[in-house]
Amino acid sequence: MRKPSAQSSTISEIRRQTQPSVSIVLPASSTSAMDRNPWLKWLPVMFGVVVMYGPMYVRMSNGIWQSEEYAHGPIVLAVCLWLLWKNRDALVDVATVTRVVSGSVIFAFGLLAFIVGRSLGITLLEVGSQIPVFAGLLLILIGWSAIRKLWVMLLFLLFLVPLPGFLLDTLTGSLKQQVSIIVEWILYHSGYPVARNGVILSIGQYQMEVANACSGLNSMYSLSAIGILYLYLMRHSSVTRDVVLVLSLWPIAFVANIFRVIALVLITYYFGDAAGQGFFHGFAGIALFSIAIAMLFGLDYVLGRVYSDREAIDARKVA
Repeated sequence: MRKPSAQSSTISEIRRQTQPSVSIVLPASSTSAMDRNPWLKWLPVMFGVVVMYGPMYVRMSNGIWQSEEYAHGPIVLAVCLWLLWKNRDALVDVATVTRVVSGSVIFAFGLLAFIVGRSLGITLLEVGSQIPVFAGLLLILIGWSAIRKLWVMLLFLLFLVPLPGFLLDTLTGSLKQQVSIIVEWILYHSGYPVARNGVILSIGQYQMEVANACSGLNSMYSLSAIGILYLYLMRHSSVTRDVVLVLSLWPIAFVANIFRVIALVLITYYFGDAAGQGFFHGFAGIALFSIAIAMLFGLDYVLGRVYSDREAIDARKVA
């Protein structure tokens, strides 16, 4: 038997190298299709959200959102949708570290709250279930990165949750009492013939009751939502500045509401009960909110001057 020569071995190797390679193209899997369009995984989620919470929002728009206590509901919902749209990139981030176990637990808790709230007619649980349901879904599908980007939207959902009746009555009653006492004291020391019996103010020939809408709770709720949105948009570098502004939201709303009640009492005293309960009553609410916003901006301006000076001094010390 003859051994193959070196020349024939080299020729066979060249033939093998020059032979065309055959590659088999497999059909794209569903995972690759979802990678190409990451919004696909949110389609069943969006459908489930609409089925779960669509009827609830229809009932709220025809129910509690018609009352003055929760008239801020549509505005808060619009802000939540805007925040979701503004940070929509968080929904299509690459899921590097998902939290399936913790997300499933949070989602299950929210789903249980939704079922109990819907079956028993407890609006607080039904509306409040949105927060753990959405947070759980974000953890399962994306991870903590989505929570960090959408935490303001989740926080804003709290302002859609109606307060329990006993808590609402307690807060409203206490606020009405305090408002009536302060208004009486201011008007009495300003020389007006005013007297008070509980939450009923008597001035001249007129008697006015400080109603629930005049307690200031509604303005506190609304101003808190607007204040948090304002701080989110401003993104101050000073944490202390933000904390002071957040803690000042309710006192600002309370003081602005006192101005509103004083204005209505004086309008009634000078122009009659019809004027106080007519156009000026609704206009006073708009003026109240404008005053509160102006006070918030003014306080932020003062704090900005203070903390910017401190930061400049600290920078010079470090240098």
